[in-house]
Amino acid sequence: MTIRELFYNHEGNLIHKWDHYFDIYEKHFAKYRGQKVNMLEIGISHGGSMQLWKKYFGDHAHIYAIDINPDCKKLEEENTTIFIGSQSDKGFLERVSKELPELDIIIDDGGHTMNQQLTSFEALYLKVKEGGLYIVEDTHTSYWTEFYGGLKTPGTFIEHAKHLVDTLYESHIHEKDAIAFDEITRHIYSITFYDSVVVFEKELRKKPFHKQVGNMTIIPYVPEELKKETFWDSIRNYFNPKTKHSFEENDGGFV
Repeated sequence: MTIRELFYNHEGNLIHKWDHYFDIYEKHFAKYRGQKVNMLEIGISHGGSMQLWKKYFGDHAHIYAIDINPDCKKLEEENTTIFIGSQSDKGFLERVSKELPELDIIIDDGGHTMNQQLTSFEALYLKVKEGGLYIVEDTHTSYWTEFYGGLKTPGTFIEHAKHLVDTLYESHIHEKDAIAFDEITRHIYSITFYDSVVVFEKELRKKPFHKQVGNMTIIPYVPEELKKETFWDSIRNYFNPKTKHSFEENDGGFV
């Protein structure tokens, strides 16, 4: 059964999900089905989503969870572990992180305020193993004033995620001092935006390079606006065999 089918046939504890999320889950989670999976969910409400994940991933999945409501502790079942505390408490998250194994998936479905989402991301992102996923749900709250958001409002999670797109281009940015690069940014392999969901794939990015093979038959076309002395010097050097120029030797660029 698909995860959508499992949801609509669910008769256990209450689950509340936007329907289009199931297509996103299926796209990113299918490879984990039947595998050994360690997953952390922030915000569990009535605990139904933990039951859903166990059904979907199978018997080898262990679901860890964080919720601020002390009553949620009684929702623990086989192959589930629940921590009680606030996702905006960095100290609490750091203590929890020490008790967790490396995680394949983190889903932030917690309180959805900007501070909660940002604090959790900063504290927990690196707990995801290489090739794993960090998912922030209900990011439409970045546009809601009651959650301290608003269109293009600085400090929202969406604006932070937009900023992180620039860090993917670290090897190509000349103004290195304009952007902060760190262990988190260097371990973001991709960022995928959906309606109300942002998916990060965690993996250390390798320095980009490319090679040329075959014989050059025509002179490359250069737009008029790029015809400047430094550009042409670079072009001449790049195609001059005597320079032995390669992207491996020049950090991925020739301009």
